[in-house]
Amino acid sequence: MARKIVAVVEEDGMESQECVEDDVVMEPKKEGEKLTIMDIPGVGAATAEKLAAAGYDNLISVAVASPGELVELAGVTEATARKMIQFVREKLDMGFESGDELLKRRERVEKITTGSKALNDLLGGGVETMVITECFGEFGSGKTQLAHTLCVNIQKNDPDAVAVFIDTENTFRPERIQQIATATGVDPVSALKHVKVARAYNSDHQMLLAEKVEDLIKKENLKVKLVVVDSLTAHFRAEFIGRGTLADRQQKINRHMHVLTKLAETYNLIVYVTNQVMAKPDTFFGDPTQAIGGHIVAHNSMFRIYLRKGKKGSRVAKLIDSPNLPEGEASFFVDVGGVRDI
Repeated sequence: MARKIVAVVEEDGMESQECVEDDVVMEPKKEGEKLTIMDIPGVGAATAEKLAAAGYDNLISVAVASPGELVELAGVTEATARKMIQFVREKLDMGFESGDELLKRRERVEKITTGSKALNDLLGGGVETMVITECFGEFGSGKTQLAHTLCVNIQKNDPDAVAVFIDTENTFRPERIQQIATATGVDPVSALKHVKVARAYNSDHQMLLAEKVEDLIKKENLKVKLVVVDSLTAHFRAEFIGRGTLADRQQKINRHMHVLTKLAETYNLIVYVTNQVMAKPDTFFGDPTQAIGGHIVAHNSMFRIYLRKGKKGSRVAKLIDSPNLPEGEASFFVDVGGVRDI
C-alpha cells in the first residue's frame, strides 16, 4: 500500500507529520498469474473503481479504449492514459491469429432453436450467440412473436438461462410467454421468472438499459443468454426528424449497437433486435420495403432476416445477409405455441 507524508498544523501552531493512505497499488504479479486492472501502472483502488463503474473492468476493454475515454472516465491525465493503454497492449497478444485458432474459438458459439426446423436450417442450425441478429418487416409479420419464442426456447437447454427484453413499443406480453412455455414443455412460472423486462421511454433510456445488462450479469450473477430489443429504431425514428438530424441519429444508433455487440461477444449471448420498415417510393420493380437505420444497422447486424406475411396465415423469412450462409427463404406458422413448422 502506497503512503504519503503530509504536514499538519496543530491549533497551538506546532507542525507535525501525519501518514495517510494514498491510492492502493498492488504488488506486481508473479510470472504465470493472470493480470488484472490493478496491475496496470498508475491504477490504484480509486482509479480501478472508476474504470469498473464505467465498464472497463478487464484488460481488453482498456486496451481498445481511446486515451480521451480514460481521461474522462477515470480522471487521469492524457499521458497516464496513454501509458496505461500501451502497457496493456504490450501484455496482451493483440496481433493476428491463424484460421484454425479462430475456428477453435468459435466452438463456444451456441445456436438456439427458433421452434421451426425450416427456419433453423435457414440460419444454419438456429439463432447464433456472440452476434446481433436483426429481424425487420411490416407489422404482424412475426418479429415480436419470434422474440417471445426465443425467450422460452433458451430455457429448454439451460433452465437457469435468463432473457432480457428491452421493450420500446409496449409489445411484451407475459401471457404469450405462458402460452409458449406450456406448449413447449417448459414450466410457465419458471419461464416468466427468467425473463427480465424493462420498458424504454426514449432513446437515451433505451441505451442506458442496454448498458445495465452487464450489471445483471456481474452484480446479480444472472446467466443472461438472450437480449431482445423490440424495436431497435422506434425511438430514434420518432426523436430525430428531418434530414438535418440524420447524422446525429446514425451516430447514436451506432454507439447503441456497439454496446450490444460487446455484450454478445463478451458474454456469449444472443442479441435479437427487431426493426421497423419503410416503403421506398422510387422502387418501380420488386419489393419496395426497406429497413430503417440505413447502413449503420446493416453493418452492425451479423444476420439480417426479412419477415413478411405468406399464404394462408403463414410467415416467410428471407435471409438477406450473413457472413457464411447463402440467401434463402423459409416458411413457418405462428400459433398459440409460438413459432412452428408448416
